[in-house]
Amino acid sequence: MPAYNSIFNDEPPQNIQLIGNFPLLPLRTRTRGPAYTLPLDPSLAPHLSPEPDSEGYDALDEVLGLFRANTFFRNFEIQGPADRLLIYGILWVSECLGKIRPTYSPREAQKEVQNIALDTNFSIPGDPGFPLNQMFQPPASRQEAEVLRQYLSQVRQELASRLLARIYEDGSDKPSKWWLSFTKRKFMGKSLS
Repeated sequence: MPAYNSIFNDEPPQNIQLIGNFPLLPLRTRTRGPAYTLPLDPSLAPHLSPEPDSEGYDALDEVLGLFRANTFFRNFEIQGPADRLLIYGILWVSECLGKIRPTYSPREAQKEVQNIALDTNFSIPGDPGFPLNQMFQPPASRQEAEVLRQYLSQVRQELASRLLARIYEDGSDKPSKWWLSFTKRKFMGKSLS
């Protein structure tokens, strides 16, 4: 059985801005950055995603929706540019989960995860320390590299806040054991750190 690919691969190529071969897809976010912002639905609870066919559904909703299923795969066939964002997002969620301990309160978890999400000293495609350079093309210029870094920073911050909303969705002071059970899994045997 193959891993689940992104539904955003079906977007017409002229609608997707690429840096190297990494897509800058629109996001439903309040975080500042270069991404085109999709409309926010104030009636939607923070731990929920809109329906996949709605205008507010974005690639980060897909990352969180496919995370648990795709984490079990060691191989992943890239079928389009949106799959690269899916891969990056799944690896980022794994990294965030690795920072959360079963004893953490929501405040402690937020502090840990936001610290790594706000850190701007991370590798991007083309950097020597980036673990997925064989699948990603580097940016063509310094300016493109800076835009990609800003976009990935925006993705990291938004994914971190949505993940925390899901982990503590029931209002308890302890994280969901169901989410934390995936901390030791490595999608494709890789990690971002």
